[in-house]
Amino acid sequence: MPLKLIQLSDLATLPFDEIIDVRSPAEFATDHVPGAINLPAMSNDERAKVGTIYVQDDPFKARKIGAAIVARNVATHLEGPLSEKNGSYKPLVYCWRGGQRSGSVAIILKQIGWRTDTVEGGYQAYRRLVSKALYDGAMPCPVVVIDGGTGTAKTRLLDHLAKQGAQILDLEAMAEHRGSLFGSLGDRQPSQKTFESRLAMELAKLQPSRPVYVEAESSKIGRLIIPPVLWHAMIAAPNLRINAPLETRVDHLTTAYSDICADREKLDTILDLLTRYHGRNTIEGWKTLSKDNSLKPLIKALIQTHYDPRYTRISRAHAPEVQEISLPDLSDCTLAATAAMLISQE
Repeated sequence: MPLKLIQLSDLATLPFDEIIDVRSPAEFATDHVPGAINLPAMSNDERAKVGTIYVQDDPFKARKIGAAIVARNVATHLEGPLSEKNGSYKPLVYCWRGGQRSGSVAIILKQIGWRTDTVEGGYQAYRRLVSKALYDGAMPCPVVVIDGGTGTAKTRLLDHLAKQGAQILDLEAMAEHRGSLFGSLGDRQPSQKTFESRLAMELAKLQPSRPVYVEAESSKIGRLIIPPVLWHAMIAAPNLRINAPLETRVDHLTTAYSDICADREKLDTILDLLTRYHGRNTIEGWKTLSKDNSLKPLIKALIQTHYDPRYTRISRAHAPEVQEISLPDLSDCTLAATAAMLISQE
């Protein structure tokens, strides 16, 4: 009997050895149940071919061709990724709607002797739970926003809070972006749906009796939008505003953005994007600093000329409560002590 997902937290306690997504690689790449592996019943091209036959030719013919394709692909998986599974293996299988693809794969796996089940409603049922949590629900616990100018090590403070047992949401890690023009952490960000899956699963783990710490962001991180349940809570949340000496911020950014500092072509391309704010002459001066390997003077100029003035204009003056925290430096020792102090105030 297909398994019915009631809430996202159920996924952490399911009595299965593995979750198998049998949708096409393209569907899986867009989003999937966290932790699932992709053993497609059909490739991208095969799915498109069968779909075209179903709509334009004959549904019966499409099902017959689809069954042959699924059988061949399952055979490949049995001889490959599943070849070492023993008789006690218990997989949970899902597809788009919990229909023919997952059902067909499950029948074969059951015939082998594996205790296989499917997800009622498939990925769509899971996605409805994600949407409910992020668009129609409410935050499961209070939110505290860690605010502060660029280079005040907010992300590192989050890490220290997590190490000491606090609840955190690392949005930049989920979005694979550091939240500024210089923020890309890879070639591309995940899809909006993948970001939402990561966030919804983290929300499902939170304890209602304790606050969750989150770094201040705009409503978008790179190209990804923070869903309304969290965004509205962040707007209304008390702020912890971190202050630190300019030179320590420069040192922190030199380390935190070492990947971009080492790629001068990428750095110059990003600096060009700031032309509309500061004019060609200023940008050329910054690019000269980059060319001369004068990275600390460049970062200092960016903080003083671009980031701090922008932060002053858009800082969350509307926050219901602001606690200023002035740090003498941004060492791990200082950040760990700050994290301990914040946790003691919970």
